[in-house]
Amino acid sequence: MTTEHNHHTDTRIAYEVQGYICLIGLNRVDKRNAFDSHMINQLSDALTHYDNDDNLRCALIFAHGEHFTAGLDLMELQDKWDKGAFEFNDDEIDPWGISGKLRTKPIVVAVQGTCFTAGIELMLNSDVVIASENCNFAQMEVQRGIMPFGGATVRFVAAAGWQKAMPYLLTGKPFDAQTADNLNLVSEVVPNGEEYERALTIAKEICKAAPLGVQGLLSSAQDVSRSGTAAALANIHSYLPHLFHSEDAREGAMAMVERREANFEGR
Repeated sequence: MTTEHNHHTDTRIAYEVQGYICLIGLNRVDKRNAFDSHMINQLSDALTHYDNDDNLRCALIFAHGEHFTAGLDLMELQDKWDKGAFEFNDDEIDPWGISGKLRTKPIVVAVQGTCFTAGIELMLNSDVVIASENCNFAQMEVQRGIMPFGGATVRFVAAAGWQKAMPYLLTGKPFDAQTADNLNLVSEVVPNGEEYERALTIAKEICKAAPLGVQGLLSSAQDVSRSGTAAALANIHSYLPHLFHSEDAREGAMAMVERREANFEGR
């Protein structure tokens, strides 16, 4: 993956591969991992690289330092709103899943400390979220004179329900990890310092599943928000011929008969 290395854009996103997993680290610790235009760019690059690499089966997004993210670096982004800082081409993954190419593979997120605005929306656009007990959340755009534009208006409401979501969206007030769990914004809450290992464990479990099956499942689930429930249900059978004729489906059946763990190749 190419990342520009000059004094403006040091590596704000760390990228590492471990087996089938790619580890994507938010790495702008001195700014509490606040997203500026360079960091947004680099995160999109990392996710696009992951989505295009056939050897990778799961991504784990985590944060260096004590905090996940303080949200957007509004000062740096101020003059870049209308210059494409949040526009993505058809071959680029938008970390917030608003525009660009639809992602095809699973994302697990480990969250600790402060997680504001764009951080919550990043979680809501992923598949599994592990939060430490010390998390503090806030969807505070309305307190900054703007509104959430990374998906919270849709996904926060869909996850929590209208009456539960609106008190936090309309006021921007803070909430803790237990509340995030009650609002269905996270998968589980773990003791401080255990979020990364727990997320990695789940990523490894996902990697043991059949990759084509995982991708089909994800695509069908994404269909609901894209096309509506009726269309998503009508489309389920279209995934089957490809899967039933795959080597992985044969391997899955053999593993069951032979009472052993399946070894999937993604073919």
